[in-house]
Formats: sequence, structure tokens, C-alpha cells
Amino acid sequence: MALNKSMHPRNRYKDKPPDFAYLASKYPEFQQHVHTNLTGRVGLNFKEPEAVRALTCTLLKEDFGLTIEIPLERLIPTVPLRLNYIHWVEDLIGGGGPRRGIDIGTGASCIYPLLGATMNGWYFLATEVDDICYDYAKRNVEQNHLSDLIKVVKVPQKTLLMDALKEETALVYDFCMCNPPFFANQLEAKGVNSRNARRPPPSSVNTGGVTEIMAEGGELEFVKRIIHDSLQLKKRLRWYSCMLGKKCSLTPLKEELRKQGVPKVTHTEFCQGRTMRWALAWSFCDDVNVPSPPSKKRKLEKARKPITFTVLGPTVRELGAKVATLGSTATGSAEIVTAWTEKILTDLRVLHKRVPCGRSEVSLFLTAVENSWIHVRQRRRDRGRQLRELPRAPPEGAGGTAQPDESQAGGQVAQDVPGQGSEVAAAPQSGESGAGADPDPRVADGGGAGEGEAEEADHLGEEEEEEE
Repeated sequence: MALNKSMHPRNRYKDKPPDFAYLASKYPEFQQHVHTNLTGRVGLNFKEPEAVRALTCTLLKEDFGLTIEIPLERLIPTVPLRLNYIHWVEDLIGGGGPRRGIDIGTGASCIYPLLGATMNGWYFLATEVDDICYDYAKRNVEQNHLSDLIKVVKVPQKTLLMDALKEETALVYDFCMCNPPFFANQLEAKGVNSRNARRPPPSSVNTGGVTEIMAEGGELEFVKRIIHDSLQLKKRLRWYSCMLGKKCSLTPLKEELRKQGVPKVTHTEFCQGRTMRWALAWSFCDDVNVPSPPSKKRKLEKARKPITFTVLGPTVRELGAKVATLGSTATGSAEIVTAWTEKILTDLRVLHKRVPCGRSEVSLFLTAVENSWIHVRQRRRDRGRQLRELPRAPPEGAGGTAQPDESQAGGQVAQDVPGQGSEVAAAPQSGESGAGADPDPRVADGGGAGEGEAEEADHLGEEEEEEE
């Protein structure tokens, strides 16, 4: 299910996703990767690295005026996801004068510094351990004329914050951001023993290099190392932050921060396309504003169309006759149907009241105060058994009272039940054990398969909650 509606409120792609047809008409290098289906809809194959790269480069050019180069053997970032992170950092640090940030492992695209500098005029120290990524990042900064705002530095393997800040002891940075390697080994990167079997396979290709997608201990240990550095640097950075690829990493990292006595901690969710990511931030400063974490995730459901049905004229007339016996003075079709609906709601013990609406409409506000509609089939079965157990008239020869001719009624006897109208109950046939015998399941159960369907629906509902 697409999650675009849950993007950051300021994300430009939240309500206006990229127009592939327009972009293809304007950028020939992007046009060669799009395809048109039989309905005329323009699409993109996200399994092709060349297509994903073309989309990223085209969006950066069209919407931000940035020209970048990315090698296919290195991580190709998606613009909406990175933009979500940038906007959340804006929420953390607030407005004001020039801001300074650190991007740990900036990647070949150098996308966070490029976006932050272009959109907000932020200064960035961008670190990188991979030679190829470093060369491309430096070239991308230079060709966009942002060298005065972005400094790309090559650092040794396993360097995070401490070594990167050795030469800049006087500066105080407003934030750091990081897209850490998510996986601990090749098997985990391929989804073996790390991806729920019920989840569909990823919809896009993963092109990251080894240092970009894998680290010893995965993202959990990687972020713990950043936490260890922050305990020494403390107020040298006002906010420390990291993106997480696994929701299960969030709880142990927050527990680690709690154990270390970190005073300010918050987190958020990044939603885009069919991808969910999480982010964690913490601070040692007393004067920072701490954004509230997102409320407990609710299911994202597609907007449901209203249920519409037509009540035929004969049915309206029949309902009108029934409504009249209830003492109602309803005359119009809508009033008659509404009066009968209100009668049903009353029988179900559902509170209801009419609310203002259009001249030719009737609107009801309903409040369910108890669950009165479950086990309806079981109650109907029990009522049928009770009817069969009612005292029967003696045979004609015994007491001189006439016995109804059951053969003409197809073996059934009509009983009047107070408040229910006429009820038809199955009479015991020859071979049954008497009045207390179980009814024919094909009749009394009212279709036993329905119960199985209900149980299956409940079971599926439980699985859905687990998946979420």
C-alpha cells in the first residue's frame, strides 16, 4: 500500500508525485527508461538500476537545479525519502541563522549536503570512507558550485565522529545525520532470516557497495558506536540523528540512550512509496526543542466509497405497510426506508438520532453501546430448538383436539413469537430422537460455512495486526 499520504507535511512529493510523462518529454535521458502500458499510463521499472538512477538525477535537476553523477555500483538514493529526513532535521534545529551539520558517510551522490545547502543554505562537513564515493561526492559538490558550503573529507575505515572532528575543535555543529549500513552480512542483505516471509519482495533494486549496506553488527552496532562518540562529544553537536532501516532496532537503541542518561531523545517515521524508515535523534542540550514522536501507527486504509443501493417501489410499499403498523406517519420513500431502518437499529440496541442534512436526504448518527450482532446464527438456532420443545397438542384420539395436518405444511409448524412475527421451526421427522433432537444442520445452521468464513476473517485480521 502506498504510503505517500504519510510523508512529511512539507515534502513536495506528498500531494504531487513526480509526473513521469512530463519528465520523459523534457529529459531524453529519462525518457528511454519509461514505458507506457495498454491504458496509456507511464511507468518505470524500479528493478533496473539505470532507471532508478535516471529518476533520481532527473528529479534533482528538475526540482532543485542540481546536476549529479552516480556510479551504478554504488547506492542510488531516492529523493522523496532523503527529503523526508532533511525536513525532520529542520524540525529538530528550528529556524534562525546559518546552520552547520555533519553527514556521516555521505555516499557518491552527497545528496543530504546538496539538498541541505540548496534548500536552506546549511554548511556541511561530509565524511566518506570509500574512495569511489569520495571522488564522486567531491565532483558533485564542485559541479554544482557549492564548495563554499560543503566540505567533503576522506576518513579512515570505521571513523564516525571523533576522528572527523579532531581538526575542528572550536566549531559547534547543530546536527549530524547518517544513513547507516543496515545489514551485518551478505545473507541479511539478501533478506535471508531478516525479512518476514509474508512480506512481498522489495519493489526496487539495491545497488549499494559493501561499505554502504553492510557493517559489523549491522545498523544496531553502527548506531551504538555513534552513541559512544556522542557521550564524549556531548554539546559539540546540538542534535545527533540516524536513520534506521529496521523498526526492531529502535527499542534497543532507545534503551541504550536511557542507560547512558541521555536527557533528550525522540524518534520519527519516514513514509514514502512502499517504504518505511525510522529515525532516532538525541541531544545533551537543555535549550533544544524536542519534536513529539509520531502517535501509535494507525492502519492506512484506502478511502472507502459509500455503500449505495436502490430500494424498489414494491419494496417501499411493503415497508410502508409495516411502518404504518408501528404508528409511524412516514409517507415519502426516504422517510419510510428511514423509519424501518430506525426500527432495526432499535432492535439491535444501537443508539441513533437524526442530524441536519440536505432537503431530500435523511442522515442518522449511530452509537453502538454494546456488541449485539455477534452470534446471531447461534441465537437463531437456540430459538429454533426452543420452539421445537414447546408442548404439542395431544393426538386427535387422545383428547378430542384436532392435530394440524403437518403433511400439507411440508413437515413444518408455524409458531407466533412475541415481537418476532411468524417463525417457522422444523418439526422432528421420523427417525429423530424426539423434540430435543438436533436440527438438520443444512437448515438450522443457516449455512455453516458462514461461521467458518467469520473465523477465517478473524484469523486474517490477527495476521494483519502482526504484520503491521
